[in-house]
Amino acid sequence: MIRVIQDKDFDAAVSIWLAASIKAHSFVAAEFWQSQVTNMRDLYLPNSESWVYEDNGQIVGFISYYQGSIPAIFVDPQSQSKGVGSLLLDTVKSKYGKLTLTVYAENRKTHQFYLRHGFIDVGSCICEHTGHKQIEMCWTATSL
Repeated sequence: MIRVIQDKDFDAAVSIWLAASIKAHSFVAAEFWQSQVTNMRDLYLPNSESWVYEDNGQIVGFISYYQGSIPAIFVDPQSQSKGVGSLLLDTVKSKYGKLTLTVYAENRKTHQFYLRHGFIDVGSCICEHTGHKQIEMCWTATSL
């Protein structure tokens, strides 16, 4: 079930974010992600619109939306490749006609995930926090 995130969900969401970030971004030191836990819990999540995917009372993934962008979509590593990310992404796509995001160029699996979901590459930038190249992507709803 997908629902709007609640304050009581923040710790679970941050745990998922940390585990998934370390797994997906092996090219960035784990200490960097660990140093961002407080910001994620106290700054980023409260200031974004976010939804969680709950399975049998346990949160296994979440997605955040902020000013036209998807700054976060993360699924617990044990629940990945089961469609949770796609359902979360479809939830946000159903609410907004245009979305942008960035993905690390070295994170090929996630880049391919976004391409499969209709995002296109529109540019690149360097992440100010890690110094790694990111691909800027955009999705726009099409009318049938």
